[in-house]
Amino acid sequence: MKRRTFITLLGGAAAWPLAAHAQQIATPVIGFLSAVSPSNGRSWVDGFREGLAEAGYEEGRNVAVEYRWSSALIFRPSCSPSPTR
Repeated sequence: MKRRTFITLLGGAAAWPLAAHAQQIATPVIGFLSAVSPSNGRSWVDGFREGLAEAGYEEGRNVAVEYRWSSALIFRPSCSPSPTR
């Protein structure tokens, strides 16, 4: 084998893992926000996962889901005007 061919093959073999790593596609991340505790929101999570599956997504395979829960009381300002006479 000629020296130039050997060096070309060796350089290509060394660069191949870098090229393969660069071609990986980033996994999309979806945020799931809930105003209830995880124990009370289980049915919502199940429905959310079913909807993802219908759209062709599976958590941990082709999409990542980040869950955020709030079990604290949420105060909402009233949007209705005060009664007038």
